[in-house]
Amino acid sequence: MTAARLRRAWAADLTTAQLYELLRLRMEVFGVEQKCAYQDLDGRDLESDTRHFWITDGAGEMVAYLRLLAEPGGEFLIGRVVTAKTARRQGLARRLLVAALADIRDAPCVLNAQVYATPLYESVGFVVSGARFLEDGIPHLPMRRAGR
Repeated sequence: MTAARLRRAWAADLTTAQLYELLRLRMEVFGVEQKCAYQDLDGRDLESDTRHFWITDGAGEMVAYLRLLAEPGGEFLIGRVVTAKTARRQGLARRLLVAALADIRDAPCVLNAQVYATPLYESVGFVVSGARFLEDGIPHLPMRRAGR
């Protein structure tokens, strides 16, 4: 992929087109490809302290995304990590994770990883922090940034 560009926006700064694109990408992967029927629109995308990170390709199309949520007690939650099928295996999800973690510095951070993706999260400092569970029929593991 050429001219990939990393972007970040607070919820209030998202344009209508950006919000549409991030929701489209999430539905494309989670809803259609992974066949998960779940309530993606959970009310958290537009919370004032929600941060959105995404990467666009050379044509300006959103091809990878994650959201960073502020939780009570100063902890953060990374979720909705997604990469378009056509853009996988290029390190885009890792690039998003590194950017999100840099944004929160040393604050504690958690996520729920699809089991197959745990090596990706381990590569940026997360460790498994609990038992395997099913979410929307997909095996997941809770993870926490090591040392936090």
